[in-house]
Amino acid sequence: MTSPEFLDLPPLIGAGGTVRLPGSKSISNRVLLLAALASGPTDITGLLDSDDTRVMLAALHALGVKVEQSDAVTLVHGCGGRFPVGKADLFMGNAGTAIRPLTAALALLGGGYTLRGVPRMHERPIGDLADALRAIGCDIEYGAQPGYPPLRIGMGLVDIAAPIRVRGDVSSQFLTALLLALPLVAGTRDITIEVAGTLISRPYVDITLKLLARFGVQIEHQNWQRFIIAAGSRYVSPGRIAVEGDASSASYFLAAGVLGSLHGQGEAVRVEGVDARSIQGDVEFAHVLERLGANVEWGDGYIATRGLQAGRSQLAGGGIDCLAIPDAAMTLALTALFAASPTLLTGIGSWRVKETDRIAAMATELAKIGAHVQSGDDWLRIEPLADAHWRNASIATYDDHRMAMCFSLASFGPTDIRILEPGCVSKTFPGYFLAFAAIARPVPVITIDGPTASGKGTVASHLAQALGFHYLDSGALYRATALLAQRQGIALDDEAALAELARHLPIRCEGSAVWLGPENASEAIRTEAVGQAASTLSALPAVRRALLELQHSLRRAPGLVADGRDMGTVVFPGARLKVFLTADAHARAQRRYKQLISKGISTTISNVLHELEQRDARDTQRSVAALKPAQDALPLNTSELDVDQTVRQVLQWWRQRS
Repeated sequence: MTSPEFLDLPPLIGAGGTVRLPGSKSISNRVLLLAALASGPTDITGLLDSDDTRVMLAALHALGVKVEQSDAVTLVHGCGGRFPVGKADLFMGNAGTAIRPLTAALALLGGGYTLRGVPRMHERPIGDLADALRAIGCDIEYGAQPGYPPLRIGMGLVDIAAPIRVRGDVSSQFLTALLLALPLVAGTRDITIEVAGTLISRPYVDITLKLLARFGVQIEHQNWQRFIIAAGSRYVSPGRIAVEGDASSASYFLAAGVLGSLHGQGEAVRVEGVDARSIQGDVEFAHVLERLGANVEWGDGYIATRGLQAGRSQLAGGGIDCLAIPDAAMTLALTALFAASPTLLTGIGSWRVKETDRIAAMATELAKIGAHVQSGDDWLRIEPLADAHWRNASIATYDDHRMAMCFSLASFGPTDIRILEPGCVSKTFPGYFLAFAAIARPVPVITIDGPTASGKGTVASHLAQALGFHYLDSGALYRATALLAQRQGIALDDEAALAELARHLPIRCEGSAVWLGPENASEAIRTEAVGQAASTLSALPAVRRALLELQHSLRRAPGLVADGRDMGTVVFPGARLKVFLTADAHARAQRRYKQLISKGISTTISNVLHELEQRDARDTQRSVAALKPAQDALPLNTSELDVDQTVRQVLQWWRQRS
């Protein structure tokens, strides 16, 4: 199925619910490789089903490893330390957790292999790992740019007598790759790895060590700078192993449980699959949230957040060392927008060699929504964003799953967020946006549609006042655009100029009053000439698109009541409550007649009735946004009801829906 080009996220007023996390990508690919290299079969439960794990499974299949998959269990038949297939062309996509350990394992075992990926993979450095392997006699050549995939691996002559040196300040995956692969050649002597520089992402190395132990290989480390693999080490299947839920993915939902309380509508958000005993370093994210003022609950097999700690109205800002939580730290860049003071994220240099340059990408996309951001080689500083400074934005994701997931949290702000290429989340969490929608509480919308003179405008404005919601008179948008076009001398066939005017219309509806900037334009937009002009420009596609964006932007906390002809069918099809007002033509004609007479306009009932019937015919036969009730709209005949009775009925329906 083709992935959509974009996903529009509605502004949120709260969050609440439970999420069962998918398996950890880091653990899944490590366990798959270890199970393939071990002696004996391994049953794996909780394995992540995503692009990255599919890449690893495809590579193992190409290397001759037998894997049997069912809904709950993946059975890997270990090959006892040597792959059955000695020559293979392996496509690694953009999976760093697959290409790096496989490169090390294949180089140490030797053979005729090529490893390649998508264009972005060919921009991700692997030279430090290749240098370490070449230094001990492995045969590795670059297929294009030195230091980057694609790679060609041949038969080397491995010598592990001297310590193996690898840089630790670029990516912990290089060290992890060596730790996973070197036990394959630990015959009669110990193997020593020395880390040059500061080891970043240390918790991910800790994951590796703990998983190695599950497969029978104990590795001693000296202050995380020197690692010793004992002579005679070999992999033995543990028989069965469970993959934890992904702690990095937990960060988005835990943050939602905090941000969801900002409008007083939040409930607890509970993530299942990780807890305080997790071997993943990114569970530290929950501790960081706690220190910033979040209310965090730790349980058996879950972590939950429920708003802020007593006495707090915002998360704290300040400096946060993210060395231990490189992936989850991206989530903090979004929570920083809602903090009480600027937030400085440090120790994030590894962001630059991930799926994209995440420091640059994050700074660029945060700026789109109005944030003031500064960045350096390994740091990012984000200032809180006041409500008035938020901007609607289309967020580029750079084929980076974590960019897409992080920016879903921007929908807790007072703006419209469009996520471009949302399908990139399939790398680690294919169902992310469905899971996010399940715990999200969008700003509520009530739509009141119906034919002219059915009372929808009066009912909608009264309803908004009763609920304390914002009010949208959609017809006023077209009339206001027509009025300003007349004043500015814009021709009614100049579609581009009219669309630009509509896009930046300075309108707000307050009760029955319509304001254009500082001007109360309630009467000015109701003239016959303006009405005719509004009817003309409403048929222009570019104008309709511009006003559709404007209507969406008016969906703000605490809620919106919108009236018109297509509010429930086109503009807000996901509205929580949709009402379609009807009344017989004679009753509507009587109402319109009284309105016109009260304004000193001379007419007759028969003329008004004739005009209404003509208008009904035009509205129901329109090729675009024809007048018709939404399939899930509740019909309400107001022929015998006054405004108060109608409002009471709609309020009763609203309470039932809420």
